[in-house]
Amino acid sequence: MTLATKFMTLDGPFKMHRGGFIESPTLAYETWGELNEAKDNAILIFTGLSPSAHAASSGEDQTPGWWENMIGEDLPLDTDKYCIICINSLGSCFGSAGPASVNPATGERYGISFPTLSLEDVAESAYQVVRRLGIERLHTVIGCSMGGMSGLALCVKHPDAVAGFISISSSARPLPWAIAIRSLQRELIRSDPKWQGGDYDPGDPPITGQRLARKLGMISYRSPEEWEKRFGRERVTDVGPGDEPFRIEFSVESYMENHANKFSGAFDANCYLYLSRASDLFSLAEHGGSLENGFRRLKLERALVIGTMTDILFPIHQQHQLAEGIRGVCEDTWLVELDSIQGHDAFLVDMDAFRPVICDFLECAGQFNK
Repeated sequence: MTLATKFMTLDGPFKMHRGGFIESPTLAYETWGELNEAKDNAILIFTGLSPSAHAASSGEDQTPGWWENMIGEDLPLDTDKYCIICINSLGSCFGSAGPASVNPATGERYGISFPTLSLEDVAESAYQVVRRLGIERLHTVIGCSMGGMSGLALCVKHPDAVAGFISISSSARPLPWAIAIRSLQRELIRSDPKWQGGDYDPGDPPITGQRLARKLGMISYRSPEEWEKRFGRERVTDVGPGDEPFRIEFSVESYMENHANKFSGAFDANCYLYLSRASDLFSLAEHGGSLENGFRRLKLERALVIGTMTDILFPIHQQHQLAEGIRGVCEDTWLVELDSIQGHDAFLVDMDAFRPVICDFLECAGQFNK
């Protein structure tokens, strides 16, 4: 957590979408900009699986956030115009209640006794925070990757509470390919002897399983085109001891190793498992019996769907499906296909491509060029 992180505890038992409840969960969030008198300028951001609520720096904390170049004065999410809210997902480990937090009934960490998590739970907990802040209708909900599905869950569960929706590299439900990748990631973590059925020592977590899961994730987050252009068959200069079998020799291997090491010590393993499974479980079709019925429940005034041509985790045809479904109930729906080479992670690194699209949509919602 950062110095700018705020906390809100929801009163009483919080009923989970797939059964069970947690008692008075705490949600961590950060804000930028100010609510206007009408309280109709709030933009809510749902994150991907692993980020915290610290999306950007602020006067309270100058540390760069994960979406630093998107939020601020004269940026697309202009803090002179909007009140920006980013909430750490329920089930995460950066201040919000999740498997890594303490169960007030036992005084021990929840671990895998935490109830089954759904993205509907992420959406509902965020909605309750927003309502406690005095906001009845959000100007826009923005969701990136997993956050796009969380945002869609909020739009379908509370259709009168959202005017605009921006989905970035997400979908109405994950494909079997994405489910297979995440399933293997979870298996790698659970196969680590240190996982111990989820009852591991927080000071000695299943790092090996997490590292391997992160490496597999990186393969799906970036594109083959980027790997070839960025690394080719370049070798590392420091290959380690000559007698070490199967040591790292290629630059792409070194890149993945560095990213895996950075991630593994910063994110709780059980939280990763819960959020990963929640991503797989989500389907808009659960809200009405079919995707078509799910889309019919939306009451959006405007929507923007952005995808990248090189995304293999949420490919471009899913962006078409999502945009077409929303357009059936919201005429002012736009689909933007970007040719960023960075694949699924483009929304984190290719700001020059994403900034103008989001800025144009927010500034010229009814006049946005197809």
